[in-house]
Amino acid sequence: MTLTLKERAAAIRLLALDVDGVLTDGSINIAAEGEIFKSFNAKDGLGLSLALRLGLKVAVITGRKSAIVAKRLQELGVKLLFQDVKDKFAKLDELSKELGLSREEVAYMGDDLNDLPAFCAAGLKFAPADAASEVKEAADLVTEAQGGRGAVRQAVEFLLKARGLWQDAVASYNKSKEGEPTGSLFGDRQ
Repeated sequence: MTLTLKERAAAIRLLALDVDGVLTDGSINIAAEGEIFKSFNAKDGLGLSLALRLGLKVAVITGRKSAIVAKRLQELGVKLLFQDVKDKFAKLDELSKELGLSREEVAYMGDDLNDLPAFCAAGLKFAPADAASEVKEAADLVTEAQGGRGAVRQAVEFLLKARGLWQDAVASYNKSKEGEPTGSLFGDRQ
């Protein structure tokens, strides 16, 4: 029996992401003293925070090394950061085994050719709207948003909706007066 995309999404326990072109628009801004800035989308950040609060594990696997990326992910509570990775397939496969997850419980979002090997270690594959054509062809779902412009948020929302958690998450924000969710929904799932 072939599972629908929604059924496959409901099984996901780990969302792994590339950085440049996924969490950012792909621009790399470097001065003589090194990388000077990256631009992250707040909607992607809130999406990742929600994913973590609702029990979805989030990992970032990137071929570059950046203190800026480490700082942003620390702010969001993402603890699984792997930088300077040359073989994304091997890293994602290794991480999945360490976490006791099958391939069907792993999703990966990438935007360029160097992300295609990681797709082979994931049961569900996402690509931003502006990904390389080969990556979009290999993806199970291409977001409407471009990388660094809400693509990650759309992927997270799709996963949470598939698990039946999205409306409860929205409702918890509607009840809040401080901008943070309220209620037991987010209790001790970190």
